[in-house]
Amino acid sequence: MAEGFDISEATLEWLLEPDNPSVRLNTLRFLLDRSEHDPDVLQSAGTINVSPPVKTILDLQEPGGHWAPEKSFYTGKYKSTVWTLLVLAELGADARAERIQAACEFILENAQHHASGGFSQQGGRNGGQVSDIIPCLTGNMLWVFVRFGYLDDPRVQSAIDWIVRYPRFDDGEGKVPSGWPYDNWEICRGRHTCHMGVVKP
Repeated sequence: MAEGFDISEATLEWLLEPDNPSVRLNTLRFLLDRSEHDPDVLQSAGTINVSPPVKTILDLQEPGGHWAPEKSFYTGKYKSTVWTLLVLAELGADARAERIQAACEFILENAQHHASGGFSQQGGRNGGQVSDIIPCLTGNMLWVFVRFGYLDDPRVQSAIDWIVRYPRFDDGEGKVPSGWPYDNWEICRGRHTCHMGVVKP
């Protein structure tokens, strides 16, 4: 059992029920400290993509690797491609699946501003629009891509560079930065970077 956790046997049995492989996997890995190579861990991980929530989500995917609407991968909150990928990552979906790889490539191609590495709410002719890069989206997408095994991908390394270079942690105590990217989306920065731009990274 992970240090600091005291769970009743009945609760543990409930968390380990096979009908929710996402919960079972997280319980095995993070409460019971099982190795990623443990047979029970591998069995649970192998059934997540065919579990009802993940299968339902994947069945709604469009042929281009996105979820509707195609041109609005951020808005349509909690239903569009960005949010769908986040849910799939949190459920522990297997990133080796062709449909998940297609969705990851769709976001890297269309939402990431290729020159800076940040992720944008709007796509342009060549990746995300520089004027719509926001830290919460960049933080969330970084978490997704690391979870899905893209840590060493140069595009993800570029996003890490962006999130390390541009957040604010000073709560307004220091000099307010000016220029790009601080002049846009004051609601995302204000006195400090929004919480998802900090917590997820």
